[in-house]
Amino acid sequence: MKLNADLGQRAVALTDELPWQWSPDRSVRRRMLDRDGEEVARATSLVKYPAGSRFPAHEHGAGEEFLVLEGVFSDEFGDYPPGTYVRNPPGSAHRPSSREGCLIFVKLRQFDPEDLKRIVVDTGTADFSPTRHPGLGALELHRFSGEHVRILRAEAPATIADLHWPGGAEYLVLSGELADDDGRYPAGAWLRLPPGSRQRLRVSSDAVFYLKTGHLIPGGDLTLSGGS
Repeated sequence: MKLNADLGQRAVALTDELPWQWSPDRSVRRRMLDRDGEEVARATSLVKYPAGSRFPAHEHGAGEEFLVLEGVFSDEFGDYPPGTYVRNPPGSAHRPSSREGCLIFVKLRQFDPEDLKRIVVDTGTADFSPTRHPGLGALELHRFSGEHVRILRAEAPATIADLHWPGGAEYLVLSGELADDDGRYPAGAWLRLPPGSRQRLRVSSDAVFYLKTGHLIPGGDLTLSGGS
């Protein structure tokens, strides 16, 4: 299956408008955002676990990254409430479950093979740091090679001009609304910009958003002060 599989193309989805699709074993429902492959695939999705979900141990041969959006996701290593960001590196294994059900934003098979550190961050309690842009705070989640992941919190109204993404950029709007010259992105919107993109980002209403940059080509990216 190929869905938004060409990383050289802009892709956007209003996730609230996408249909839920059952996994083949009907264990979880998914809203697919990008995918290259069948059940073992490079993929970005929203995944909804029903209450009482329990799964056998399985390995993530090429890594798993996820952000808990609703409910509590669990495995043998702990419980992860809303706002928890987790990276399970290549070769890691776990037994997922969810007592009350949960919704996660998940990216599979998108790790640098040398990025082997497991990371867990509770973004709900962590401190945001100021950036050089007034009203914009950043919570650093991960850096490796050229890849850079963070949660950003922006006050409206604001314009962040002259952004340059040599290694591409990917957004998930968690609350509020963003816009650029190509469209508007309300809460739940997912946007992927190809390597080499330039952007003038506008904050239409106070917003919190996931931003990942530098991951679409080897060699990485700049920072939000000049592009990441």
